[in-house]
Amino acid sequence: MRIAFVHEWLVTYAGSERVLEQMLKCFPEADLYCLIDFLPDADRFHVLHKPVKTTFIQRLPFARTRYRQYLSLMPLAIEQLDVSGYDIVISSNHAVAKGIITGPDQLHICMCYSPMRYAWDLQHQYLSESGLDSGTKGWIAKWMLHKLRLWDARSEKGVDHFIAISSFIGRRIRKVYGRKSTVIYPPVEVDAFAFREQKEDFYLAASRIVPYKKMDLIVEAFLAMPDKQLVVIGDGPGLSRIRAKAGHNITLLGYQDFVVLRDYMQRAKAFVFAAEEDFGIAPVEAQACGTPVIVYDKAGATETIRGLECERPTGVFFDEQTVDAISDAVARFEKIAISPADCRENAMRFSPERFRKEFHEYVLLCCRDRDLIISAMNSP
Repeated sequence: MRIAFVHEWLVTYAGSERVLEQMLKCFPEADLYCLIDFLPDADRFHVLHKPVKTTFIQRLPFARTRYRQYLSLMPLAIEQLDVSGYDIVISSNHAVAKGIITGPDQLHICMCYSPMRYAWDLQHQYLSESGLDSGTKGWIAKWMLHKLRLWDARSEKGVDHFIAISSFIGRRIRKVYGRKSTVIYPPVEVDAFAFREQKEDFYLAASRIVPYKKMDLIVEAFLAMPDKQLVVIGDGPGLSRIRAKAGHNITLLGYQDFVVLRDYMQRAKAFVFAAEEDFGIAPVEAQACGTPVIVYDKAGATETIRGLECERPTGVFFDEQTVDAISDAVARFEKIAISPADCRENAMRFSPERFRKEFHEYVLLCCRDRDLIISAMNSP
């Protein structure tokens, strides 16, 4: 059968592109469509071994760097991609990919990283962080998001089956679209993070320094614990603000390449993570190194980390994004012993091999169910 993958944009080799890479490995003869393709040559070998069919947005001014400014055109653009010649269409979706138009005899499976966050439950947070919660530009943005919500709610009707990357996203799919989904956890390159049992006397926080990652809270918590060392890896608009407040026990390394990040992750006493993530790859990578995690007790992290209530814990949860909650979690962590081997064993549940097996089997199951339905409808 002919298969087409529909991705939103190829600009960086990040989380959704890593999932796309593994899905393409399951069906290497499939064709690939997306809104734009500006993936750097250094990353291209990961994902692509074939031409990519793009939309008119590819040719618009400044599309390479300002493609998000064309968000209002993306529903129209995705609908112009012609996939009518395929038996199976698999959309790789966190914005508009699932809006691809398919016919009644085509099977459409949506790998959903999340319903459009900025149009649904996180709208107010995104508008506030973008400075668009008031004024003329704010009202224009709100109207655009209102129209996107209407389109997004309509376009879910073209999807036959939803895959969610976590139970948390499954609940968001149920809330937004009123649809059931099957959870298949995304792949994590656990083998790239070698196990190390011996740890050193410092904590690690690593991510983009943007508001929702709450890196400033982690730094403030360790400023209140001057006897504990924290290493911060990452860059972003909030770095200068964190640098201005950092004390003698805070080491800011800024952006670092993979080799340096992995080295610190392997040696750290624990990895501290305060964001509310749909899945959260970094805490799994830390566990693959044998490093316990101190993490916010919400969303995807609750599915990838075993807390202290479990028989073989791999981390400690805190239930509020506050300085006091993080400090309390660190204090509880230092009173118990978490096995690095248990952390590694837990992380192996999310290997690429496991993902490919589950995804491939799920697609075949959906095909079989579709054939049974069509056969029943056509029988006298």
